[in-house]
Amino acid sequence: MQKLSHAHVAVFGVGGVGSYTVEALVRSGIGQLTLVDSDTVSPTNINRQLVALHSTIGQYKVDVAKARALDINPDAIIHTHKTFYLPETARQFDLAQYDYVVDAIDTIEGKVTLVTEAQKAGVPVIASMGAGNKLDPTAFRVADLFETAVDPLAKVMRTRLRRLGIRKLKVVYSTEIPKTPHKNEQNTDIDAPGRHSPASIAFVPSVVGLILAGEVIRDLTGQRGEGLGV
Repeated sequence: MQKLSHAHVAVFGVGGVGSYTVEALVRSGIGQLTLVDSDTVSPTNINRQLVALHSTIGQYKVDVAKARALDINPDAIIHTHKTFYLPETARQFDLAQYDYVVDAIDTIEGKVTLVTEAQKAGVPVIASMGAGNKLDPTAFRVADLFETAVDPLAKVMRTRLRRLGIRKLKVVYSTEIPKTPHKNEQNTDIDAPGRHSPASIAFVPSVVGLILAGEVIRDLTGQRGEGLGV
């Protein structure tokens, strides 16, 4: 618990996956957290994001997550950055100050840049692969990115990172073949004309977020393969 109370973990992306990661890290005793996300809560987030309630619609996700974290542990130190992590914003962050970096970003460019910069800084990093279009929470595994299969996002990440000379990355990915969501005007991604947002449900991204947190806690405490108790 002393190790955890002195640890500083950065969570990039505080949505369906990242909000649950933050929750578990705070409840596990992490003393300092940096939360990075420029998005605000929208009604479409309510089905799966811990920060999303009717009372929080319109608020910044990092602000809601910070308030919740401090309500759990008033002694925690919570830093927030209302920005998306992208190649053009990467210089705003000194990743070397963190003990662990969690990638819960939903853009390829952001994920590739974060992983690359974290490894340059010599900081442990774990990344979430695709949680959308999945219905089986028991199909998620922890593995090296370059040993994964099935997951479309993992395939893209392998190609991009291999070109950059990166050969190792801990990830959480699913062995489930992604479902094909029904296409309609409501699920069109306004940021990607002609494409459709992945469908998502409460019990899938939350599981990914909790697995990410579990890996961080076990790595920071050296409790690999051992129970932490209850």
